Amino acid sequence: MTSRGSSFWQRLVHGVWRSARDAEWPDLAPDDVLGADAHDRFHAKQGRSIVRWSLHGPSKRWVVYLKRHYRAPRWHGWLASVWPRRGWSAAWREADHLRWAVANGFPAPRVAAVGERIGPWGRLQSYLAIEELAGMAPLHEAVPAATATLAPATLAAWKRGLTRELARLTRKLHDLRHFHKDLYFCHFYIPERFTRTVPTEWAGEVHLIDLHRLGHHPLTWHWWQMKDLAQLLYSSEVIGVTARDRLRFWRAYAGPARRGWPSRLLLSAVQLRWRNYRKHNHGPNRVRQSAA
Repeated sequence: MTSRGSSFWQRLVHGVWRSARDAEWPDLAPDDVLGADAHDRFHAKQGRSIVRWSLHGPSKRWVVYLKRHYRAPRWHGWLASVWPRRGWSAAWREADHLRWAVANGFPAPRVAAVGERIGPWGRLQSYLAIEELAGMAPLHEAVPAATATLAPATLAAWKRGLTRELARLTRKLHDLRHFHKDLYFCHFYIPERFTRTVPTEWAGEVHLIDLHRLGHHPLTWHWWQMKDLAQLLYSSEVIGVTARDRLRFWRAYAGPARRGWPSRLLLSAVQLRWRNYRKHNHGPNRVRQSAA
């Protein structure tokens, strides 16, 4: 049962499903998706799981990453019982974020299906099936692969094009006062074949994933801008990325305004946050724990 036409009493006492799916997605009951027996690349923690799942729809074979959330804050469940169309579950919010990204020109994975079970008694469970980015690789793997494959002059041209596109996407996201909040290299994907050649065009080829924390912050945007940029700087510490590449990114991101004091202040804040990330993740205690 979906929440369409359901009453508050039904949601409160019995629980109802609210779901949406692509036209080519198989006609599965939401309970069957939430309880799917899949094990490929399975990972679970803190009441949620993610697994790679292959199945056949009416006209195509799907390979998706299925995110399932078995628990949610109880107050989210109560609010969903009162306002079921709001999308209180983690899966429904991420689906909305992915659709927003695509609608605003950001390449992102396709939403295959999403569902949330509202109730009973304040419970809230959800799932999200996202189509796999087949033949693509995350940047923290793609950049070292290209570095090992391409000749130095070719690699330099390759990195210039990629850096400009990363800066363009990040600047566009921030100009819309939206912030990823997990803006790491591993959340950018490019076609794996690009690690062996310089593409003629980068625009539209760099995909952004894991938008579950995406937020719109028209008032506190300075803080989130600094955090996004510091995360990207920290995660760029991979084989093949140099200080010159980072400087090139900053010049493309900031544009002519980089010489003004607001941009200089932002850069100082980003560098301070980056150093804190490095200290936290590479400090003596971390070393001792990893060696134990």
